[in-house]
Amino acid sequence: MFFVDTIEVSGLGNRSYLAGGERTAVAVDPPRDIDRVIGAAARRGVRISHVVETHVHNDYVTGGPELARVTGAAYLVPAGARVSFARVPVHDGDRAEIDGGAGLALRALATPGHTPHHTSYVLEENGTAVAVFTGGSLLIGTVGRPDLVEPRLTEHLARAQHASAHRLVTELPEETAVLPTHGFGSFCSSSQAEGGATTIGKEKASNEALTRDVDTFVADLLAGLDDIPAYYAHMGPANAAGPAPVDLTPPAVADADEIAARLAAGEWVVDLRNRVAFAAGHVSGSFNFEAEGQLATYLAWLIPWGKPVTLLAESPDQLAAAQRELVRVGIDRPAAAATGTPADWLREGEAPASFRRATFADLASRHPAEGVVVLDVRRGSERADGYVEGSVHLPVHTLHRRLAEVPAGEVWVHCAGGMRAALAASLLAAAGRDVVAVDDSFGAAEETGLAVRYP
Repeated sequence: MFFVDTIEVSGLGNRSYLAGGERTAVAVDPPRDIDRVIGAAARRGVRISHVVETHVHNDYVTGGPELARVTGAAYLVPAGARVSFARVPVHDGDRAEIDGGAGLALRALATPGHTPHHTSYVLEENGTAVAVFTGGSLLIGTVGRPDLVEPRLTEHLARAQHASAHRLVTELPEETAVLPTHGFGSFCSSSQAEGGATTIGKEKASNEALTRDVDTFVADLLAGLDDIPAYYAHMGPANAAGPAPVDLTPPAVADADEIAARLAAGEWVVDLRNRVAFAAGHVSGSFNFEAEGQLATYLAWLIPWGKPVTLLAESPDQLAAAQRELVRVGIDRPAAAATGTPADWLREGEAPASFRRATFADLASRHPAEGVVVLDVRRGSERADGYVEGSVHLPVHTLHRRLAEVPAGEVWVHCAGGMRAALAASLLAAAGRDVVAVDDSFGAAEETGLAVRYP
């Protein structure tokens, strides 16, 4: 008998896995906060004998080296990956025994495309494939994007993705479970698909890499690639160098005077509370990155890399969860932090700042009108599916650098659902703009009578 436990890293849209028998197990693509993996092994009562990477990751900092060190596990990394730490180099066809008593072994299968060295691992029980850890190769309905390594390699890697997907379905039984690392909201996925479980047979029937000829597949894949989060540029080098252990102890406590001083110095003060609470009252100049949203992705994407960040949270638990998310993308230690409410974070005599929230119906009653600016902060691929006529388009991940491009007037900012609009509204409010955050689903825009255009 064997087990496969999924370790969700939902904020980044990724998954890690622990698989094994009664005594020993392998960890696949572990997150940096390795205590989650160690906890999963403890619950199973197994020893982690192997830690494997499918590739050098571009979207998060791996916990692989530290997990292998702490557990004494063998650390398997594709041989073609250029890394500067000790590891067991893995070549196509290599096998590793995971649990001899359970007849479990892991077989390496070269699947280049997401990266040149990408390797999938087939979990075999008594010689029969039962699952394949596909990392950023074959995902649910799609494949990992091929443009994260080097622009000159993108088309070559896209073609390699097509070939690798076909190799997987050719060599593995249709009932083999497909267990990817990316594709659950991760920007490492070339597109997003529905569902959380799949098999080789299901992918053979529906995956775009397996239902289209290579030229059509590559053309569509390249045409559909979206913006790359800016922090990805720092993840590969960090992983190749071998990340340091994490420190999740509470940061230094900031009082109201220190918060004000950090804002005055141009540092980032990030309020983790939900957007409704933030809009109602916050420290002037602070930014709203909701703890319950894609905190790590968007904060790491927007913040100038290396700039000190102070976190404001409503509770110690919220702060601890945010720290955990941020270390996964290389924001290792907040400069300071505080918990409570704006009343605790403002100096005596200071009043909280606020801005209005609205719906698309509210916007319809005001637009078009002189002095009203509609700002769309969705990505370009989203806007291509329809936009409010007359709106200005500045994706949220570019807004902090392009505030001067927002026309004068009362700015009504929207996204697809409200989270990014609130983030953008906080950036605009901190810059002194009169802003209204549209906290509504974009699907409601046309229903309210707003003119929606389709390119």
